[in-house]
Amino acid sequence: MSTLSDVIRQNTDLDRDEASHLIRLVSEWGMIADLSFSDLLLHLRDGNGAWFIAAQVRAATGQTVFDSDMVGVPTGADVVALLDDATSGDVADGTMSVDGDDPLEVLAIPVPHAGRVVAVLTRVRAPRPNRRPGELERVYTEVFTHFTSMIAAGKFPFASRVGDSSSAPRIGDGVVTIDAEGMVRYVSPNANSALHRVGIMSNPVGTSLQELGFNDEPVRHAVERRLPVIEEFEQGRDVTLLCRCVPLLDPDDDGVRGVLMMMRDVTELRRRDRLLLSKDATIREIHHRVKNNLQTISSLLRLQARRLTHPEAISAVGESVRRIRTIALVHEALSREPGEDVTLLEIVRPLLRLAEEGLQSPDRPVRFTVEGDGGRVPATIATPLSVVLTELLQNAVEHGFGDGIGGDVVVRLAHDSDRLHITVVDDGRGVDPGFDLESAEGLGLSIVRTLVTTELAGTISIAAATAGDLVAAGLDSSGGRGTVIEMDVPTFGE
Repeated sequence: MSTLSDVIRQNTDLDRDEASHLIRLVSEWGMIADLSFSDLLLHLRDGNGAWFIAAQVRAATGQTVFDSDMVGVPTGADVVALLDDATSGDVADGTMSVDGDDPLEVLAIPVPHAGRVVAVLTRVRAPRPNRRPGELERVYTEVFTHFTSMIAAGKFPFASRVGDSSSAPRIGDGVVTIDAEGMVRYVSPNANSALHRVGIMSNPVGTSLQELGFNDEPVRHAVERRLPVIEEFEQGRDVTLLCRCVPLLDPDDDGVRGVLMMMRDVTELRRRDRLLLSKDATIREIHHRVKNNLQTISSLLRLQARRLTHPEAISAVGESVRRIRTIALVHEALSREPGEDVTLLEIVRPLLRLAEEGLQSPDRPVRFTVEGDGGRVPATIATPLSVVLTELLQNAVEHGFGDGIGGDVVVRLAHDSDRLHITVVDDGRGVDPGFDLESAEGLGLSIVRTLVTTELAGTISIAAATAGDLVAAGLDSSGGRGTVIEMDVPTFGE
């Protein structure tokens, strides 16, 4: 879907400042639509001077009159005359028809910038029966009319945005109107409920916020800066409010007529945020303690290995130590990073250092390198994947390089939206032509096969490296030997 910026750039001759003015208007106009209980349309002229609809917003407080998307639709002939009248700088009203239904009421509001009308904003609504509006509707309509004057005078939208209005309170959350003297003039039912929750039970109308014991700093800042202010604060001991204060500027001079304050009770949201932070810290502490316990077990096994005399037993204990240290590395990474995901490189790099310390020797120098980026993976994947990589690196050194023979082992990482691709290439002896992973009986490869195909739900293949595999890994292909291992693992779900 094209953004308003794209629509302006592709269909009009408006410059960057004029386009920015309209983009700011559209980012704020949900508030105006809610105040008017109506749909709003933004009309622009294309390169040939013809009017078309460039943006649309529906009110959250009223029923829409447009069931379909109107963006990109040429402006109807019965509205063009209103738009032309509005380009003179005055607000114009009239009617329009849609699909032969009863005529709709249209209010055309000029949108000037730097003395030139660059667009026209229309409010479109169904005719209202002759009835007396309630106080809420009357107050909202008055505030909407004031914003209409500000738009026509070029004073809305404001020159700069303050805070993230996308998460700010909306009209339906609760409204308080405050006059130029700082006195409360109207409180909507939802805002009144919020005031009751902070202990303000008396009628606030005709009283200042300060007299009520309510935090009035956002209102004062909005008046002083003549800009919207979004501020979150604790009102009382147990209630957290998010307020958005919009100054109502005088369209004729530099004065401020009042402030529109929208408020939302975010106490429960912030309580959940604190619980999540506490839970995250607890989980990281658990990972840290698990890592320490695994290191203790590893140390005990190394002590036990010193008392052994049988070579096979010493080798078995050494392999167990490496596997335990591998799992400890994952818990160490999880203890540093928030959430249950971990950056794969933060695990692979320590694994390569661990392999260098425990597998290579002066008579068998092996260089380990990693290329690419595996992104972030869930902890449920990181632990078995680390064990698999450790077994593959150990297998590459023990079976690919003999005494007096060194070489390189390259781990290549790649990922897309939901899959992780890992390639391990070495320039060692290479596997036998008839090698079959399914029939391999070694403990290490049995662990690899089981973890990849069952716990990781992935695929793995081991074959002799081709010259293209070696070149892609940056290795010398002249020897014509080596092994390539390819793994493909999904990174979503269980």
